Amino acid sequence: MIEKTDLSFERAVLIGIVTREQDEDKLEEYLDELEFLTYTAGGEVIKRFSQKMDVPNPKTFIGSGKMEDVKQFVKEEEIGAVIFDDELSPAQQKNIEKILKCKILDRTGLILDIFAQRAKTSYARTQVELAQYEYLLPRLAGMWTHLERQRGGIGMRGPGETEIETDRRIVRDKISLLKKKLATIDKQMEVQRGNRGQLVRVALVGYTNVGKSTLMNVISKSEVFAENKLFATLDTTVRKVVIRNLPFLLTDTVGFIRKLPTQLVESFKSTLDEVRESDLLLHVVDISHPNFEEHIDSVNQILSEIEALGKPTLMVFNKIDAYEPEQLDEDDLITEKTSAHYSLKEWKKTWMNRLGDNVLFISALNKENLEDFRRKVYEAVRKIHITRFPYNNFLYPEYDKYGEKK
Repeated sequence: MIEKTDLSFERAVLIGIVTREQDEDKLEEYLDELEFLTYTAGGEVIKRFSQKMDVPNPKTFIGSGKMEDVKQFVKEEEIGAVIFDDELSPAQQKNIEKILKCKILDRTGLILDIFAQRAKTSYARTQVELAQYEYLLPRLAGMWTHLERQRGGIGMRGPGETEIETDRRIVRDKISLLKKKLATIDKQMEVQRGNRGQLVRVALVGYTNVGKSTLMNVISKSEVFAENKLFATLDTTVRKVVIRNLPFLLTDTVGFIRKLPTQLVESFKSTLDEVRESDLLLHVVDISHPNFEEHIDSVNQILSEIEALGKPTLMVFNKIDAYEPEQLDEDDLITEKTSAHYSLKEWKKTWMNRLGDNVLFISALNKENLEDFRRKVYEAVRKIHITRFPYNNFLYPEYDKYGEKK
């Protein structure tokens, strides 16, 4: 496996740009997320740099004047890594490294690094390795300084090939090998999924760090690793859960994120088969996050890419214990009331009202409203089960909360 970049205790700076599509507020929000990613990878953010540009500079991403400011700061503060919020082209990365003479990472490289740290099972490591090699292939020229043409002279004449071409060939062979390995594992997993019988499958999906693993632990009484960091869970976990008297399978999947690298979406498509083949989705949302609505859109976009958007879905708004609306004084006649000032009751009257009974507000950490959650999940699973086994209703008769058969 490619060695992962070690950002432990490294001092880092972040760089982003304000464009026509991305205003200052949006950039600040993206840089907040990038800082959390840096922290997750083991880095410490010292400063942020931003610049207003119509389009990124094709050579150095940011302008020459701003680049000079960054260069001076990097030298004075002994910065180990400069991290860009958007994906850099191989040429940009090469040019910036020449100027700043330090480690250059973009958002994609940083996420791949975190995935390399978090991958535990052989399957997850293979998926991450494939994504790393696909990311590395076009960047080989900029990564090695020793790659020059072989020297001429006695015994060196002939077709030959450059070291860069040799390395590219090795990487292409490795990518081909990893794809074959993944295909083999996919067949094994397909057999495993087939061996699970006709139990109803429920998948937890959502943005990264919204509390999916915590909810999984509470509902299934298992011990899936959960932490307040991005991408704490990479390996798909499946547990058998019984609510009242009805068994079903609950799957915890990898979290999604905005600007998710295309290499990762491709590599993890096989893992996301669990989502595609599920019967019911529990879309978990961190309602305490100020931009949770955008998180919902990002998740729906990826679900659309893997053809899983039209499935029966329960929207589970988690972390209600941490939700605090912005306060608006009664005598304040100037400030316009926005969604940031909404209470949970007011949120329920917005677009959420159109979702009807498919909305839940819970706190997995404090175990608030979990009885209501279990009831809704039970009803949704039972509806699917009865459709699948119309003559098997007597196997799982419906009971009320007092244990009496209905």
